[in-house]
Amino acid sequence: MDLGLAGRTAVVTGASKGIGRAVAEGLAAEGVSLHLAARSQERLAGVRDAINAKWGVQVTAHAVDLATKEGVARLAEEAISADILVNNAGAIPAGDLAAVSDEAWRAAWDLKVFGFVNLIRRFYPAMCERRAGVIVNVIGAGGDRVRAGYIAGAGGNAALMGLTRALGAVSIDQGVRVVGVNPGAVETDRLVEMARVTAQAKFGDPGRWRETLKGAPADRAGRPEEIADLVIYLASDRASWITGTIVTIDGGGTQR
Repeated sequence: MDLGLAGRTAVVTGASKGIGRAVAEGLAAEGVSLHLAARSQERLAGVRDAINAKWGVQVTAHAVDLATKEGVARLAEEAISADILVNNAGAIPAGDLAAVSDEAWRAAWDLKVFGFVNLIRRFYPAMCERRAGVIVNVIGAGGDRVRAGYIAGAGGNAALMGLTRALGAVSIDQGVRVVGVNPGAVETDRLVEMARVTAQAKFGDPGRWRETLKGAPADRAGRPEEIADLVIYLASDRASWITGTIVTIDGGGTQR
């Protein structure tokens, strides 16, 4: 299926690893030029060079802290003409009301919640002026199936879901779409690290970390590429009638 994305430009945040890197690679395979953003200059440069070598598209790396207004402003200044914005940066720590400190809670929301909001504030008006553009927010299923043990994530993700639905409901009148993706558990470095700790405690062997996923849908986590495929489809004209909508991709986990 030709997604018709060749020649477009996308901003992908959190692009140095995991879902963000998979999105960047998938977009590059479709012929999309890239602005990649993350905090680590070294990791980001490695991703940039690997993508450029494999697909030959133009890739620019932006080492910025999107938890700060300065980082957001710099990325927007350097990439404001992008056709696609994929908000993906940040992870919110697990824990109940007592376990998550004020400092950890605020730091996580500064990046995952207000980082998304502030980038949208910058890119959305520019897209409306051009009457073209797509914003894809990679949020998380924790905002849908809320749990007290993930209370900071439940609140932050639910807020981003509300933002996506509210803005996406009116953005189409300006030629812009705003959509969301809610991944469940995904086999990222972070998940593997946590699973290895669990396997060490449970089996005395961190190498048995995959066994800790038994009971999950199909006894596995999702793959970053599976999430990326959905993000890329939603960013394409094939999804031109989809806006203000959040698609959950979790193997049915939220229904269990």
